[in-house]
Amino acid sequence: MNRNLYRQVSNGLARVFVYGTALAALIPLGLVLAYTVSKGLPSVENVDFFINSFRPIGIPGGGVAHALAGTVIMVGLASLLAVPVGILSGVYLVEYGRGRWGDLIRLASDVLVGAPSIAIGLFAYALLVAPFHHFSGISAAVALAVLMLPVVIRTTEGAIELIPGSLREAGLALGLARWRVALQLIVPAAAPGIVTGALLAVARAAGETAPLLFTAFGNQILNLDPSKPMAALPLLVFNYARQPYPQAQQQAWGAALVLVVLVLITNLTSRFVFRRQIALASKL
Repeated sequence: MNRNLYRQVSNGLARVFVYGTALAALIPLGLVLAYTVSKGLPSVENVDFFINSFRPIGIPGGGVAHALAGTVIMVGLASLLAVPVGILSGVYLVEYGRGRWGDLIRLASDVLVGAPSIAIGLFAYALLVAPFHHFSGISAAVALAVLMLPVVIRTTEGAIELIPGSLREAGLALGLARWRVALQLIVPAAAPGIVTGALLAVARAAGETAPLLFTAFGNQILNLDPSKPMAALPLLVFNYARQPYPQAQQQAWGAALVLVVLVLITNLTSRFVFRRQIALASKL
């Protein structure tokens, strides 16, 4: 009887501890979201905030259309560069990466995941900006692609490893080549998990500021040409928040709210897709 009572008490204390730590982890996120919403909501309530670009201080109607378009273009280009390479690299690690090269790729991916984003920005600056003496959205996209690549590689590898080996064995038993089994059977089955990794990488790239300071540089007008300097939401927040004018600071809070909402939606979508991946893997 005493043993059962001890187990119940210890189980109750463990639950209280787990729920308490989970709540402690949610408190900072809740405070950041609440404060950002309270400060940025007055700006986003106006439609002009989304369809107008820069306005000089003192002239109302300024918006973030140029920064929003720049973010979409640069992150889109970075995704085109990083996602295909990351997926193929993840497939290689699972199917063929059992030797030294596979270990080297995993090590490089782990190091890049933890690398400071400002170091990646300096790398892109030295590679694409300084030699040509020209800032551009393309150089920013390359820097963001380097940040996205290890995330896509490792999540793709993890998603493919969730697929049961029986599916691979069935394809090989039918006489298919190993690369065809990987690309035509394994990758489609792991598609939800791969999409999850790509969305997580997009969310990380969308919120980065340091690489853009050395590459995109920023632009006060709406520019859709990635070969020229481009604006971005993180750059706008960084530049406007430092100004002493309340109008600029208010626009910075509005841009921060838009950026937080975009990242939040991307992360929620990735979690939904990942749950589908788990459900699909359990059925196979």
